[in-house]
Amino acid sequence: MKISKKAEYALRALVALGRKPLGTTWLIEDISGAERIPVKFLEQILLELRRADILRSRRGVGGGYQLNRQPNEISLGEILRIIDGTFEPISCTPGDPERFGRQKCECGIAGGCGLGKVFCDLQRKVADFLMHTTIADVLAREVKPGEVSFDI
Repeated sequence: MKISKKAEYALRALVALGRKPLGTTWLIEDISGAERIPVKFLEQILLELRRADILRSRRGVGGGYQLNRQPNEISLGEILRIIDGTFEPISCTPGDPERFGRQKCECGIAGGCGLGKVFCDLQRKVADFLMHTTIADVLAREVKPGEVSFDI
């Protein structure tokens, strides 16, 4: 599974916003500079996240973007679904895994072939992992400046 650059930028922007206390306002230029995301692309992404109620914006002096929820309330799966849509590894795996079997695979087997069923299982596992992994989980894995990591 490879997520789009747009989804990666959305996640990086949200992680950056999550590093500060809730209610901290960021200018687009500050997020762009901190995360090395092109400003024009970031503007589109932040607007999409605002429309999805992940962010809120303030106009005028002191304006910018803020998280609308705590980082532990924003899952990676939710963000990826907003930006990229549902994860469908092959055409036999519909966006709603419960619908699997009601359609025909390209292979022609009603209810799906073994390969489709394997990828449907993968789809469920990936979706479950991403829906239970939050921005706060990502932040917890970051190495703080000056800290030494001995991960191998």
